[in-house]
This record gives sequence, C-alpha cells and structure tokens, in this order.
Amino acid sequence: MTLLTPRAIGALTALSLLVAWTGASLSAPATIAGGKAKDDGFQTAAPTAILVEAESGTVLFEKNADQLVAAASLAKLMTAETVFNEVKEGNIKLDEEFIVSEDAWRRGGAPSGGSTMFAPIHSRIKVSDLLHGAIIQSGNDACIALAEGIAGNEASFVRMMNGRARELGMTESNFTNSTGLPDPDQRVTVRELAKLARHIIYTYPEFYKWYSEKDFTWNKIRQQNRNPLLAMNIGADGLKTGFTKEAGYGLVGSAVHNDMRLIVVVNGLKTANDRADEARRLLNFGFNGFESRVLFDEGQRVGEARVFGGKERYVPLESQGQKPIRLMVPKTSTDRIIARVVYRGPVRVPVAKGQDIAVLKVWRGDNIALEIPLQAAESVESGPLHRRAMDGLAELFGGWFRAGLQKL
Repeated sequence: MTLLTPRAIGALTALSLLVAWTGASLSAPATIAGGKAKDDGFQTAAPTAILVEAESGTVLFEKNADQLVAAASLAKLMTAETVFNEVKEGNIKLDEEFIVSEDAWRRGGAPSGGSTMFAPIHSRIKVSDLLHGAIIQSGNDACIALAEGIAGNEASFVRMMNGRARELGMTESNFTNSTGLPDPDQRVTVRELAKLARHIIYTYPEFYKWYSEKDFTWNKIRQQNRNPLLAMNIGADGLKTGFTKEAGYGLVGSAVHNDMRLIVVVNGLKTANDRADEARRLLNFGFNGFESRVLFDEGQRVGEARVFGGKERYVPLESQGQKPIRLMVPKTSTDRIIARVVYRGPVRVPVAKGQDIAVLKVWRGDNIALEIPLQAAESVESGPLHRRAMDGLAELFGGWFRAGLQKL
C-alpha cells in the first residue's frame, strides 16, 4: 500500500508548525488505513515499557516511555557502546590491557558486595575480557576499569558517555557513572534505551553477539548471564538486566522470530520473575499481533521541502539509501495512520543530493510510531537574483506574520 505524499511541513518551532497547518499554502498530512491508537488493548504491569520493531523502528507499544527513571545496570549499555566506539575508531584495541585500580576493586569488585567479575586488585585485564565481564556478569569492577583505562578516570569517561548519548539522539538521558550504581542525577527513558539497543545491534554485530553468551568464566569463577530471556526458547539474543531498590527490576531485551527482530524495554517491576514475565508477554504480543506494511516503495519520493533562493522552489525527499519505508501495524486494526514530513525550513541553497533535510513522522493514534530521516533526492543550486529577492521578501513577511501570532 502506498501513502499519498503531502507537501512537506516546515517546522521552525511548535508555533510555526501550527501556522503551517493552518496556512493555505501547505496541504494537510497524508493518511492511510491501518493501525490503532495507543496500546491496542494490551496492558503491562511494568510502570515504564516500550516495544519496538528493530528494522523499521516502529513503536508497537509504549507506556510512560519518556518518563525519566533510575537506570540501574541498564546504564552499562551506554558504557559498553562508548567502549565499542573507541574500539571502532581505533583508539583502543581489544587485546590492550587495563589495570584494575584499588577504587575499581573496592567499589566494583569482591569487597563491594555488588555485581562483579571478581577481578583482583592491580591485575591487568584485556579490554575484551573486561567487556565480557561487564556484559555477561554485569561486573561493576569491569566497568570502572574500562572507564579509567580509556579516559584516565571515571568522571572523564562519563563525559564521553553523555557525549555519545547526545550523538545518538538520546537527548533526555543523563549518566553520572559507568556502573549504574544509585545516583539521583542518573536517569534514562525506556524509549532512549530502546534506541541505544537498536544502535548497538546494527552498528556492532561483532560485539552484540557477546550479549547472547550464556556464561563467562574469569579468575576461575564461572557466572551465568543474567538475562532470563535467553533461556526461554523465544529467539532472544540480548541485552541487559538491571536492579536497584530505587529503579526496581528492569530489562532491555531483543529477540528474533520469523525474521522479525523486536526490542523490548521494561523497568520498575517488583520482582525478577515479573521482569521476565512482562518482557516475554510484550515480545509475544509483538510477534503474534503485528504485520509489516509498506508506506513508501524503494526509491519512491516521500515528499518535498521548500527551498530558499534556489533554481527550484522545492527539493524532493527520499529515505536514506532509497530504502523502502515500512511500518508495523496490528493485524486486525482498521484505524488511520497519519504521516507528516517535518523539517526546519525553508532550506537554504546550495542543497546537495543526500543532504539530511527532514524527518518523516508517523502516528498511530496519539503516539508516534515511526521516525525516519529523509534526504535530498536531488541537488539544488542557487537561483537567479530575482528569485532570491522574492524568496527574501516572502521570508520577511512570513517572519512578521509569525511574530504577530506570538503576540496574540
């Protein structure tokens, strides 16, 4: 099924987006049949939860997904991603050895009484082993040793973590340590944890496979992977559990069934069994209740964006790599889906083919189900002087109009 494309909506601010909706020069958002508002009747005991189809990024279910909550050991996903990126960039090597400091040993090792890989004080451990200890055993000592080995101290590494989080579009979450140990300022959202998990799965497949390993032995101590989904025979292959008294029991998991990968995040549950049960219920809900629908075919133009001062007034938009855009929708639903192209505009020339321009946002009911970056399908050069002058006047009067609305 193909979605009829609207003329793109330029979104400078929430107010200008409202102006674009009500102005005569831009058309209404496109709609298609299929999809149901909110949660399709599914309920979960988890205070915060989200279920995402990994390939398209479609949100299948969400509950308080943007609420900031304590991270617990789910923060170790950000720690691991930061280390993965350092390896990928060539800044460190997997066989490089880091020293387990006294601080790492006391706060994260055997004396701490918390999750640990039991690394001896002042021992030298390879980065690959420390990553296994952090991923499989949830070792706090491993995380601190990685942080100190890469950045010199944990505080500097935390700045790297938050920098990476912002680069990945995690604008709400904040990290204050590498371990997830309790801190009132360390907060995450389940939506951004799902985004982080999706990034890890597709960006670092060589490292992601470590999340599926059932156990890891270090210092002659064998410990089991704490992810309960791995033992359920439901196609699970990652990622991480977490628990503190403040956060409750949480889990970020992923599973594949019939070539469909889902990512589930739950947090704030009362027991480890509740955590496992709710995560499994959400995965089964997604695998059994949804199907893929094509919104835009491969190479199809999605919309267009207004250009300022160009030879052409509009630049056509397409998905990255001209890939088809798919949306997961409930199998039995007949409600509408709404799609809008949102960008900051008009776009100034020159515009290069492949330049990031806009985002396609798709709603199922009141919730955003999908956000896809859009690029310029063609280059647009500067136009003649009279075109630039006319566009300048249009912008001037448009600015006055918007300013007048703000005073109302």
